[in-house]
Amino acid sequence: MARKSCFEVTKSYFIPMINIIRYKDLGNADYGWLNAHYHFSFSHYYNPERMSFGKIRVINDDIIQPKSGFPTHAHDNMEIITYVRQGAITHEDNQGNKGRTAAGDIQVMSAGHGITHSEYNLEDTETRLYQIWIEPRELNVDPAWAAHEFPKGPVTDALPLLVSGDGTAPLHIHADARIFGGVIDADQKLTHKTAGSTYILVSSGQVDLNGQTLRMGDAAEITDESEIIFQTLDQGAEILLIET
Repeated sequence: MARKSCFEVTKSYFIPMINIIRYKDLGNADYGWLNAHYHFSFSHYYNPERMSFGKIRVINDDIIQPKSGFPTHAHDNMEIITYVRQGAITHEDNQGNKGRTAAGDIQVMSAGHGITHSEYNLEDTETRLYQIWIEPRELNVDPAWAAHEFPKGPVTDALPLLVSGDGTAPLHIHADARIFGGVIDADQKLTHKTAGSTYILVSSGQVDLNGQTLRMGDAAEITDESEIIFQTLDQGAEILLIET
């Protein structure tokens, strides 16, 4: 991996137990067909202060142009989660899996001992998604892919569990991690009880988090907190939480 980058070094703003990461400070590469913003060192973006968070190794905020995408390539021993925020992504792999995942839904892939796959935006509009890589708790498992459609209505009491490694969520990964997510209406307060270090992604809208305003594309790293309190503002928000 290259040790130099032409991209701006990621900056962080600290308050006790919470590290705020602004969208404007993420690593960035625009390839024309793909405009990628990197939460952690990836590809040609290298920042020694942004290598991982817990078991999370990659979070890419990707905008993929219509009729384009990632041609067939290989992975191994990584749990790869794709959360589609806008448009849709079509997956195909050498295990015989093929499927289209639309906005608000998730696909997961256990690369295991080796898998090749492609991911294309076959739509007429841009696709925007989070690509998340989490280190597995066991190596060389059988490769697998799955997708799930989730309710699109707003949550009022708790963010639903979407992905986990313990069999309690609709989608399973081979990792000690849990992913929650959902849409929260405007002017709502929601409390989330945490279990481990938590990475928060604001997919849309804006929220108040311990006096800090997070807007679309912003993120926060939270450690040593037993609960997180969100207060949405006048436009509501879509939030994703990753616990590891």
